Amino acid sequence: MPSTVSDLEYVVRTIAGTAVDNERYFCDLDAVVGDGDFGFSLARGFEIVLADWDELDRSTPAQFLKKVALIISKRVGGTSGPLWGTAFLRAASAVNDRPDMESLTAHDAVAMLGAAIEGIKARGKSDLGDKTLLDALIPMTEALDKQVRGGTADSARTPAELARVAASTARTAADATTTMQALRGRPSYTGERSIGSPDAGAVAVAVMAERIADAWPDRP
Repeated sequence: MPSTVSDLEYVVRTIAGTAVDNERYFCDLDAVVGDGDFGFSLARGFEIVLADWDELDRSTPAQFLKKVALIISKRVGGTSGPLWGTAFLRAASAVNDRPDMESLTAHDAVAMLGAAIEGIKARGKSDLGDKTLLDALIPMTEALDKQVRGGTADSARTPAELARVAASTARTAADATTTMQALRGRPSYTGERSIGSPDAGAVAVAVMAERIADAWPDRP
């Protein structure tokens, strides 16, 4: 990684590396009630993101995210490609007016996550409680929004603290999907058999958030 990178570049690259590193783990989680290819599909797409990293357009945050979205949409198979691709594309739309990578704020981060959530909801016809990645992504974003807006004595102030809030919230929420019955996607076909194991997408969100939080203090 270059000696200096923007926060957005760092987060996206960390997400990509986490997807590749956890291919087998995510597949094993998905295999319990799904077809077991979630980790494989995600890793193949993010491998291309990493391979093309130096050529990605960084002229604006929106352009950067649109390029990532295009790769994910074209290279990630199954239902994950459209969902994750839409998430990055909608995130780009939330920062269309930002002139450069260094102009992003914590409020922009919340806006990007919020836009990604709405995109996933629309594309996947899903929402909180359906036992999908939204069950980690929505609580995580709400916790970040609360911290960024302030208003409480324990509000986090630094990026590292915000990253830790995101990771902790996402992990708790992902673990909570274990007791849920899947209502969307292939796991929903198994009915009550989907109860007793966490959702692979929600866990992926948690693992990615944890990797970002763990690595942030040592980032370039």
